This record gives sequence, structure tokens and C-alpha cells, in this order.
Amino acid sequence: MSTLVTGGTGFLGSNLVERLLREGRTITVLGRTASPELERRGVRFIRASLDDATATMAACEGIKTVFHVAARVGVWGRYDDFFRTNVLGTRALLKGCHQHGVKRLVYTSTPSVVYNGHGHAGSDESLPLTTNCPSPYPLTKAIAERDVLEANSAELRTVALRPHLIWGVGDPHLVPRVLTKARAGKLRIIGHGQNRVDMVHVSNAVDAHLLAEQALKRRVAPGAGRAYFITNDDPVLLWDWINGLLTALGEPRVTKKISVGAATAIGATCETVWKTLSLKSEPPMTRFIAKELATDHWFDISAAKRDLNYAPRMSMANGTAELVASYLSKAKFKK
Repeated sequence: MSTLVTGGTGFLGSNLVERLLREGRTITVLGRTASPELERRGVRFIRASLDDATATMAACEGIKTVFHVAARVGVWGRYDDFFRTNVLGTRALLKGCHQHGVKRLVYTSTPSVVYNGHGHAGSDESLPLTTNCPSPYPLTKAIAERDVLEANSAELRTVALRPHLIWGVGDPHLVPRVLTKARAGKLRIIGHGQNRVDMVHVSNAVDAHLLAEQALKRRVAPGAGRAYFITNDDPVLLWDWINGLLTALGEPRVTKKISVGAATAIGATCETVWKTLSLKSEPPMTRFIAKELATDHWFDISAAKRDLNYAPRMSMANGTAELVASYLSKAKFKK
């Protein structure tokens, strides 16, 4: 079966491609960064960005299932840049699906599409999509998610997955950023430090994508046209987990705190400075980051269990142990 993966060289995308290869699937990858290794393994690679509408639509030819993983991510940047990739790119992909008779589209969304400035403790998919957020990423992903779900039909079945804080061995973003800031002494506990968050191991996130595809193949597909939170179903105290990881890696624990109000004020100031000076780097703090790091963010995944048969196989404990072992092994090798 011919399968297209957008963003197939990213963290989640590459893990998904690896699983598909093990299943013997015929794969096309659409991505901005060339991958000779994937091509040597028989993957058809189309080097293009999502906002190249012609290439994006053409990539859908001969495809039965699309896993739309690619996106412009980050908490800072020009809204137009995020809109061009996340919204216009997704619309081009949907147009290509219709033109070329694609049967299924599994869209990688994010829980931040329901951002409302408050914490989420056991929230489910009944939350409305955000229309007011101080970061362009959630805003544009929310628009794209709505487009994908509204495109669901008998000819093209669609589903949106919202994996929360994907991590694991090979993660180039979440854990490395934490380690870099901690080692530089720039990491602070925001608020009381007792906020609980859900995370999802990358292998579980891959499972969810494949299960969503299978669900869309059923004669009666309850998941079609719906969005689902995807987590490890084991919320952790965020700062306890971070400190446990730092301790295991021989790094100093984070003990210094800053209030939510102070962090939010610093974030607002940073945003003003970065906008005024047109700085291209990411500010050290934003209002969005302050809220996300200080509040609860864990979700009810009953719907994914019911409709997609999703159940996390890699536990937080085992995934963390695997991650620590990987980092320690690399450190030992360097010595």
C-alpha cells in the first residue's frame, strides 16, 4: 500500500517511517531536508516544503494513506510564516488528496489547539479550538485541524491526533532544551512547581498514528472526522520529572522559582523587545511558555482508547530509563 508521510525526517516522522518500513510499506516522504539514507532503503523522497503547493499536491498521486506530520513548530515567529506552512500547506495537501483519490488522512495536531490561558486537568475533546493565543503555532494548527476534520467524507476519511510533549531517545527538542538551560543555570520553576502534565513517548505516538489509520479503514469508522488527545495516560509532576532526569544524568537539580506573574511579565517584555528589534531568535521567555510551564496539562484519552483501540505500550518509567541509558552511553563514549 502506498503511503505518504509529510515531515518524514523529523523526530516523530522518522520514527513513523521506520515502523512503516518494517511493515514492508511503499513509502513516499515529503520533506525539506534530503535523506539519502531513506532513498537507499527504497523510500521515494520529494524534497519540498509544504507551502510549495504544486509539489505538495503532486506528492499525493498514487497514495492511499497520508500521514500529515510536517508543520512549522515553535512558540515564536511571524504569524504569516506559520500560516503559510501550517494552514496553506495543509490546504494544498487536502486538495492533492481530493485530486488523486487518497482514501485516508491522519493529521498530527497538538493539544495546544485548545489553549485558553488556563490549565487542563482531565480535559477531553469537547474543548473548543483556540482563537486567542499569544503564539502563532496553536492558532494556525487549530485552523488546519478544523480544515482537516471538515474535509472528512466518504471519499476521504480524516482524523486528527493531538500528541502531547513527544519525547524519547533521539528527541532533538524537548529534553535537549531542558538540559541546555539547566546546565547554563537558566532553568526556573514557574509557579508552585506542583503542576501535572501528560507526555507521550514517541513509540506510543507512532502506535496511535497507525491505529488511527486502521480505524479509518473500518466499514463503520467512529474516528472519522474527529480529534483525539494522545498521551502516555500517566501524568507526572513536571518539575519532579525534570529533576529526576537531571539527577540521573548527574546534573544539578532545578530549585530556583519564579512566580507566574513575574514570568508572564518577563515574557511580555521579551516579546516586545524581539518584535521591536525584529530579532529572529526565540525569546528566552514568552507569555505562552510561562502559562504552559506553570499549569496542569493532562487529558482524558478515553475517546482514543474507545475509538482507536489506543493503549500506551511504553511506560513513563521504562521510557525515562531508556532515555537516561542513552544519554549516559553517549557520555561514556565521548570520554
